[in-house]
Amino acid sequence: MAVWYHLTIRTPYDAQCPSADVHVPPSSPWFNGHFPGHPILPGVAQLGMVLDVLRHAREMPLRVVEVSRVRFKQMVLPDDHLVVTAEARPGKNDNYSFRISKDEVLVCSGNMVVAAAGAKEAKDSAKGE
Repeated sequence: MAVWYHLTIRTPYDAQCPSADVHVPPSSPWFNGHFPGHPILPGVAQLGMVLDVLRHAREMPLRVVEVSRVRFKQMVLPDDHLVVTAEARPGKNDNYSFRISKDEVLVCSGNMVVAAAGAKEAKDSAKGE
């Protein structure tokens, strides 16, 4: 995975509610051409940061199964410092609510369902698909 931002896991660490400080430097390739003269971080990059925090929390490779109820409220600009927090949803295995904030203002929120990377592929192979 190419590193295009700096992630620092917050302590004390809680695997059910992991949180990280994220810095997005102006040199991030996501800003190239998105948009010329007015760079902003694309939503897909923000979702990638959430997935990386969950990968760290679960200590395993994960893939996204579903995202829902995603709301982008503020733009993420070069050199922004963010807080990414995910919280396991009670009774919903592998389902997390997440928030990205900047200066305590909500930037993005939503739900993300994850699974072990390769889990679906292994299941499909066993079925002969």
